[in-house]
Amino acid sequence: MPIYAYKCESCGHAKDVLQKISDAPLTDCPACGAPKFSKQLSAPGFQLKGSGWYATDFKGGGGVTGAPAAATAGAAEPAAATAAAAADTTVGCGASCACH
Repeated sequence: MPIYAYKCESCGHAKDVLQKISDAPLTDCPACGAPKFSKQLSAPGFQLKGSGWYATDFKGGGGVTGAPAAATAGAAEPAAATAAAAADTTVGCGASCACH
């Protein structure tokens, strides 16, 4: 159940109330009794950050496994193959040309 922040426009009394979404909003102030008790706009209690939070948080056994597999495959390459790839100066067209 969400927690709603209420504030009275008449006396300034503020209160957080635990309510169901389907419950009717409160209207009468519990402090002064005036019918000016209304919901306030407040920040949410959670944040969604980064890319793919759903793929890294709370995943079960059948989650996304592409990134860890790719990282371990790169570590399994022999050092000679890595050095040869780094020394290769050819570009996408297959030749050392001035167009790239």
